[in-house]
Amino acid sequence: MYAVVRRIPCGRVATYGDVAALAGRPGRAREVGWALHALDAESRVPWQRVVNARGEVSARGEPAAARVQRALLEREGVRFGSSGRIDLAKHRWGPASRGKAAPR
Repeated sequence: MYAVVRRIPCGRVATYGDVAALAGRPGRAREVGWALHALDAESRVPWQRVVNARGEVSARGEPAAARVQRALLEREGVRFGSSGRIDLAKHRWGPASRGKAAPR
């Protein structure tokens, strides 16, 4: 799963479900969340680029983590709407996207 997350380019996002499917574990989005939660603070895996299926930063046990994730994404050029959601049609990544949003 980490190899898939490392492939998500700056300024793009993937959903937990996208990562699970691309890692050969379709339907295992929660496993992606657990794996990302287990990362060390010094990890170079760009965990912030993984969001939920609604294009939202998922709630965590520590509220500050959601603010950090949003700030990191905004620094990369990802924009959030007034609802707090990312426009997945614009920012979603997939290996077949070739620089465009992955088709859905």
